[in-house]
Amino acid sequence: MGQKVPGGIKTIDMRDPAFSPLKLELQALSHTKPSRLDLLLDMPPASLDVQVQNSWNNDDRSLNIFVKDDNKLVFHRHPVAQSTDAIRGRVGYTRGLHVWEISWAMRQRGTHAVVGVATSDAPLHSVGYTALVGSNAESWGWDLCRSKLYHDGKNRTGKTYPAFLEPDDTFIIPDSLLVVLDMDEGTLGYIVDGHYLGVAFRGLKGRKLYPVVSAVWGHCEIRIRYINGLDPEPLSLMDLCRRSVRVALGRDRLSEIHRLPLPASLKNYLLYQ
Repeated sequence: MGQKVPGGIKTIDMRDPAFSPLKLELQALSHTKPSRLDLLLDMPPASLDVQVQNSWNNDDRSLNIFVKDDNKLVFHRHPVAQSTDAIRGRVGYTRGLHVWEISWAMRQRGTHAVVGVATSDAPLHSVGYTALVGSNAESWGWDLCRSKLYHDGKNRTGKTYPAFLEPDDTFIIPDSLLVVLDMDEGTLGYIVDGHYLGVAFRGLKGRKLYPVVSAVWGHCEIRIRYINGLDPEPLSLMDLCRRSVRVALGRDRLSEIHRLPLPASLKNYLLYQ
């Protein structure tokens, strides 16, 4: 359902060494990320039970979509022509920092593939092919096909994201990406290939927002995996010390924690065990 969007003059794939100069742009954007994001991403991922609790809501979807019985993290869209269909997550967030992964194969995106957040009032179905998420004032979304941000799209034009793209650039978004929702600061952002792409939307504080996607491709299957969340309360001194030790070691040397001259209980704590 829907055809591929024609490529631009320049295709940008951050995994391509030819685009290493973009790292300077990305380093600048990293200063805008939520202050506790690195800590959250350093934590072990949420258990499967927590992931299911924060997965797709089979009772809050377009009728052209269903959550799979054998994998509650994945939904399937029926091949209905001239239809755009969406689904919300089970949990609406009002506070804290939350990160989830969306896995959506590039070949299953079609002309409109939008990932974002929505209130409970945002529509979940539209006739024709459209960027449904972000089409009105009740949702905020990133169109993966056009690298455009949409909110109240019927009255406002889309905004290029990430901001360093030129008008004719085509930005390659791989099969999975992370969504970063900070309800304490009221911001939404995205991570691609390990790089935070900057704040996409602001002004979200005080709302109750659910994960959402809208799709047009027949038989597409999209997975949501809740990574973790952090409450707004200050971290304990123990948590801060653990973070400092893990940063000093570096991700590649965390396996060496067992060699440190520390009691076993402290080693286990550093390893989140």
